[in-house]
Order: sequence, then structure tokens, then C-alpha cells
Amino acid sequence: MKTFKDSLKGLRQTLRQATPPRAAWPQPAVPEEADFRQSVGKVKPLKPDDRHHPQTPKPSPRPRKPSQGPALHAAACQEILQHQIGWFEPTHQLQQYARPGMPSATLKRLRQGNWPVCAQLDLHGYTRHQAQDALALFIHRARHRGQCVKVIHGKGFGSPQGEPVLKKLVRSWLQHHPDVLAFCEAEAGSGAGSLLVLLRRPPPGDIGDQG
Repeated sequence: MKTFKDSLKGLRQTLRQATPPRAAWPQPAVPEEADFRQSVGKVKPLKPDDRHHPQTPKPSPRPRKPSQGPALHAAACQEILQHQIGWFEPTHQLQQYARPGMPSATLKRLRQGNWPVCAQLDLHGYTRHQAQDALALFIHRARHRGQCVKVIHGKGFGSPQGEPVLKKLVRSWLQHHPDVLAFCEAEAGSGAGSLLVLLRRPPPGDIGDQG
């Protein structure tokens, strides 16, 4: 039995040595690229057709971060905020107003005519932007003549949808104006179309524009 196994091993080794190694498959040759001009041949450029060929504009690149611009000076910010007051219609309508710190009898004395009216402004026919500019200029000039002025803004019956737009805005502007100390309705009732306004006295030596 051992002799037979040994003979098989010897036969296997002989066969392995006699078997030639496998040959690798030949790789196909890569064709050389032909020259473009030689493959196309002779060509002639087209004649101009005198047509307009619009070019699509390139899209503008998007910035990585939105530019916030240079920082505004404090005075410029304050001026912008002052002009911004009244751009939006107030939700409620003030019938009277007194600046904090004023005596409790200020509105009563104003309503009774304790201060004579020194000037009057009628805003009928003004747009909201015209009325705001006219009111600011009027207060600047009138406060050098006296302390009490009358502002007529109308009752607002002719406003769209019957809502008194200018009536609300004028009272809101006066409330935020630094030279207004108090105001009340010059006429009795909620349909009053004018106000008595008490102004701050100008500082000594301030002549102002009295034109």
C-alpha cells in the first residue's frame, strides 16, 4: 500500500513539472488618434450672415455673506428714526396727551385757554408726507412766538372707508415731537377736528426762524 501511494506522489510531481505555464492573453493594440485637420480635410469659413446672435449673460455670483454696509453714525440713526415715526398708522387715537412730569392741571389749563393761541396751522388737503413736513416746520417757527398753537387736521369724514387717517397720524406725531408738552381737543366730543398744542419754550438766546 505504501509503495502505491509513493508512486502516485511521484507521478503528480512529474506532471506538474511537465505542464507548461499558461500564456497571457495578448492585449489589443490601441489605435493612434488621427489628426483633426487631416480627418476633416479642407474647410472654408462661413460668410457673415449679418444676424444678431445674442449672448446669454453670465449669472452674477452669489455673495458668501450678505453685505450689511458701513455702520451708520448715531446722529444719522436718530434722524432716520425720527422720520420713521408716523409711517405706520397708529392703532388708536389719542384725545389728549401730557408729557410725563408735567403738572396734573396742565391739560385743564390748556383746555380753558390759559395760554393764548399764537399761531394756527390748517392741514386740510395735505397728504400724510406733506402734513408731517408742514407740522414740523410750523412747530419750529411757532415756538418762538408763544407756547400755545392750534392745529387743524380735520375730522376725517372724507378719508377712505371713513377712517380718519390724518387725524390719527397728527396726534401720533405730536406725541413723539420733542418740543410738544401737551395737547387736547379744541372742540368738545370725539369728532373734534382740531387740537390745542402746548409747546416747550425755546432756550434763552435761541432766536430761531420767525419767518
